[in-house]
Amino acid sequence: MMEEPYRLRINGGVLSPGELKYICEAAEGLGLDAISFGSRQDIIFPEDIDESKFAQFDKIKFVKPKRDGVENIASSYVSAEILPSTSWLTSDRYLYIIEQFKHKPKLRINVTDPKQRLVPLFTGNVNFIASEHDDYWYLYVRLPGWKKTIMYPALIYSWDMDKVEFAIESVLQEEPETIETLFELVSDAVDTNNRTVDKPLEVPFYPFPYYEGMNRIGPDRYWLGLYWRNNRYDLKFLKAMCELCSENKIGKISITPWKSFIVKGIPLSSKLQWEKFLGKFGINVRHSMLEMNWHLPVNDPGALNLKKYLVSNFDQNDISTYGLTFGVTSYDSDTYNFTSIVIEKNKQPEAIGDFVTRDTYNLLYAKNFDPNTREYIMHVQDVDKVELPVLLMELSQMYFDQLGTERDDEESIVEVKDTFEEEVLQCPECLTVYNEVYGDVTQNISPNTPFENLPETYVCSLCEAPKSSFEKKVLVK
Repeated sequence: MMEEPYRLRINGGVLSPGELKYICEAAEGLGLDAISFGSRQDIIFPEDIDESKFAQFDKIKFVKPKRDGVENIASSYVSAEILPSTSWLTSDRYLYIIEQFKHKPKLRINVTDPKQRLVPLFTGNVNFIASEHDDYWYLYVRLPGWKKTIMYPALIYSWDMDKVEFAIESVLQEEPETIETLFELVSDAVDTNNRTVDKPLEVPFYPFPYYEGMNRIGPDRYWLGLYWRNNRYDLKFLKAMCELCSENKIGKISITPWKSFIVKGIPLSSKLQWEKFLGKFGINVRHSMLEMNWHLPVNDPGALNLKKYLVSNFDQNDISTYGLTFGVTSYDSDTYNFTSIVIEKNKQPEAIGDFVTRDTYNLLYAKNFDPNTREYIMHVQDVDKVELPVLLMELSQMYFDQLGTERDDEESIVEVKDTFEEEVLQCPECLTVYNEVYGDVTQNISPNTPFENLPETYVCSLCEAPKSSFEKKVLVK
């Protein structure tokens, strides 16, 4: 069992060039020549470091999440402007929202846009997912000990997200077992500007994007994605890059969950300067998708060697994996899967005498090869390493055979829901919908309350139009 490495929390995976340069200088002072990135968009010090020197770098806090109980906030800020997005969720809005989280979270928090594909939606304990209503978020919760991720029965206002999450942490000692109990405890603890849920969360399906290289944003700017196979990012290169970012007035650098990072806002006039800079350091920015769509445990040489073996087989057989993602995990991992295909290493049986046992693996794939369904299907169990390439190629073929067919009737939408009623009542003034499946938590109306059973004093939760003005509408599935 490898010792847990020290990490630095990077809220939302966003930091300034100055902050990254300071971190690199601290890493050098601690005897390192490289840093790594984690799947929670944090920074990892990949080797043992001298704890007695921590006091020299008082601007940063070194943590071990499992030991210290402190988690990073993950966000899809990195995808803003460069991938499909919800119209109101801009880069600035992300930053304002992330900034409000002042405490050190004990739970994993995700702040994501359902229309992007780079950052997983449901890998946190507390998952805020943007709705179509400006500044309102779906909340999906999976507390420690819960087997499923469940929708909170209200939309959360942007400026309430921090206090709602903190309230959830505060009521953990009550050991809430249901989302209804959690909702009651949180509602008693804090005043919020909740909005009623009027329709299920819809998650469009897009193939996994290619996120490396120099790419255009609009007419006069570019974004640059950088990826290292071994997840060891050279400190000298990073420091020089931070200086170039400052020279180009680039304010933020974004870490991805795929152990890579993205620089947005490179001016068109500086494109050649950046290309020469990358060439000077010998940086390759056109890795194959076969390389880049993997999620591996941190500092796990066995997982890295397995990936190299499988990628080599794909390459030799000219296999395409465009749109697919792969994860390597083990039977005792507590990490939530967020890839299309999962390669799970089994526990080795007890050795008898000098008999040497070989590792075996299970292969699972997400329903429709879409991790956002959160439903995994077992493909094979207890297979040897040498069998994996052929089986993964088989799964790849299954993916391409069904791509564009199973989703035709759904218009490429995954509906994340438990139940859904087509008939709703809508306010003609502001278009707010009353859906009896969800009720109206803002006015203490329980789920499954028919509109006709509402009190005559009921008004629209947003504009306060009277109950009598609501009109029947039909939502199409």
